[in-house]
Amino acid sequence: MRRADRLFRIVTLLGGARVMTARQLAELLEVSERTIYRDVADLIGSGTPIDGEAGVGYRLRRDYRLPPLHFSEDELSALAVGLRMVGGWADPALRRAAELALARIDAVMPAARRSLRDAPVVAPDFHVPPAMVAPLAMLRQAMAETRKVRVDYVRADGAASQRVLWPLGLIFWGSSWTLGAWCELREDFRSFRLDRIGQADLLPERFDATRGRRLQDYIDAVRCD
Repeated sequence: MRRADRLFRIVTLLGGARVMTARQLAELLEVSERTIYRDVADLIGSGTPIDGEAGVGYRLRRDYRLPPLHFSEDELSALAVGLRMVGGWADPALRRAAELALARIDAVMPAARRSLRDAPVVAPDFHVPPAMVAPLAMLRQAMAETRKVRVDYVRADGAASQRVLWPLGLIFWGSSWTLGAWCELREDFRSFRLDRIGQADLLPERFDATRGRRLQDYIDAVRCD
């Protein structure tokens, strides 16, 4: 994250209703507390009206506000459900991103509106096992960069194989994550449960998801089955 982006996020987070400590900011932004202290000092030095002190917490002065966001009740519920689902079912990086997004939205909500955290919706944590979410971050990177992956995979019947895949999409079924991919070994679309993937490596080779081998084509093939 660029320093300019981090400083903007600090200002956004401190605009919320609650005081935030350097530790809380450091966890959300994935930097050290020392970095937060330095950033806050620089913001104060540049004229940003931040009240507080190290060891106690910080917040923007009440008369200084970023432009508020306005959401309907349904929009708030949709945001809350989505962020809580990510928080309960995804990998650590996405969970941190969801928590940061929640805090940033809360920071610019009108004072008269309740916090997004108080939206009356629940997204239960299905206690997805660590083995299920372990490959998520790498697979998300592979999809973003259209790079192939090599995985050791064990089928339900115990048969093991090594596959080179074109990762196209991740699907969460309420208790398990599945990767939808083009399999070079089978020369066809296949679905792979993440908890049956052993070793997984991101390869330098890229794939070209041309017509017939795209995510929508995978979805259409699954529906036909």
